Amino acid sequence: MRIISANVNGIRSAASKGFFGWLAGQDADVVCVQETKAQEHQLVAPEFRPDGLSCHYFDAQRKGYSGVALFCRRPPDRVVRGLGFDGCDDEGRYIQADYGNLSIASLYLPSGSAGPERQAAKYAFMDAFLAVLARMRKDGRDYIICGDWNIAHRNIDLKNWRSNQKNSGFLPEERAWLDEVFDELGWVDAFRVVNQEPDQYTWWSNRGQAWAKNVGWRIDYQIISPALRERVQAAGIYKDQRFSDHAPLILDYGVQL
Repeated sequence: MRIISANVNGIRSAASKGFFGWLAGQDADVVCVQETKAQEHQLVAPEFRPDGLSCHYFDAQRKGYSGVALFCRRPPDRVVRGLGFDGCDDEGRYIQADYGNLSIASLYLPSGSAGPERQAAKYAFMDAFLAVLARMRKDGRDYIICGDWNIAHRNIDLKNWRSNQKNSGFLPEERAWLDEVFDELGWVDAFRVVNQEPDQYTWWSNRGQAWAKNVGWRIDYQIISPALRERVQAAGIYKDQRFSDHAPLILDYGVQL
């Protein structure tokens, strides 16, 4: 089973840069998209309903903002939109496809980089989502939660970690929250199961020559139930083409849908 997670920073923009042409050759079972920045009624072109894929969008109420989507080779048994709390459902930040006992989700956790108000909203989301993650660990289902979590976990996960310790995305409180997700709740960073190498980034600032110099952050994840740890087979970050300021994160699992 191949799962791709991609923050497209505007699905229409990514489409104009060849995203869907690339996707057609990836043999993906589920594609988790974040930051569509569109209302579904605006996505009338055939490319936004790729052949052979069941497409599910969840938009933010605010136009041109946030939004997530799932493209699935096999139609899901059920699709869940939202998590039931403000800051998530009104901003189109979570959509989940259920297949038997397995759930695959696309998540767009808020960024706090715009200022104190958005950082406070990020913390509120994190608090509410942590309770959801705790419930998920007890409900008997297996989960693969893909997306832009907007936090680099450890020093290895961003190039300039020393100078970013007071910046949103690498604040001590944010990193401690991920420690709780992984160490206390038992969730697993699937990428690091098979790849422990440095310089593995999924996002680059548009400032300076961050992309050219690989001065990046690893803030896109596929975070999985511990029962799936042994099923992680391969992980890669696709950088041959650039569709947005994020790169697609691709993982293969020894699982059949």
